[in-house]
Amino acid sequence: MLDAATYTPRLKAQFAETIKAALKEEFGYKNDMQIPRLDKIVLNIGCGAEAVKDSKKAKSAQEDLTAIAGQRAVVTKAKKSIAGFRVREDMPLGAKVTLRGDRMYEFLDRLITVAMPRIRDFRGVPGKSFDGRGNYAMGLKEHIVFPEIDFDKVDETWGMDIIIATTAKTDAEAKALLKHFNMPFNS
Repeated sequence: MLDAATYTPRLKAQFAETIKAALKEEFGYKNDMQIPRLDKIVLNIGCGAEAVKDSKKAKSAQEDLTAIAGQRAVVTKAKKSIAGFRVREDMPLGAKVTLRGDRMYEFLDRLITVAMPRIRDFRGVPGKSFDGRGNYAMGLKEHIVFPEIDFDKVDETWGMDIIIATTAKTDAEAKALLKHFNMPFNS
């Protein structure tokens, strides 16, 4: 049985032991506080047209996202009405969750080591999906690649967005940080 007081996620320990020193040497930082680190990971599932037809779809997406993240997801609602899409204000349209600390490192570890190898025809994630300020965004076509989701009980497969926010100032620093975490970039 793991003791919660002494348990440290594998990637967090790896960051403290080897990655910090490697980044400090690679970019020539003078101070340890300059070394980029993970800030948060935001997961989002948008149900879209399915949620407009059936309001229970957003609740289903919330339950699936809660299982994946290990933290309660919140239902996202429409900010304003759009008649062309049959969307009314405050209509549930999806779910989101923000991970920080140990849960963030645990999720990233499961994403890289468990979920990504289960993606069909996987050739790596695009290396150009940075925003210019050191944050990385990627999408998955199916949320069922996570082992927490029971494939037999899934009524609908959702796509999901994963945003990895870092404290890096440039995209090159952020990419180097994620490469040290073994993120499988294809370019």
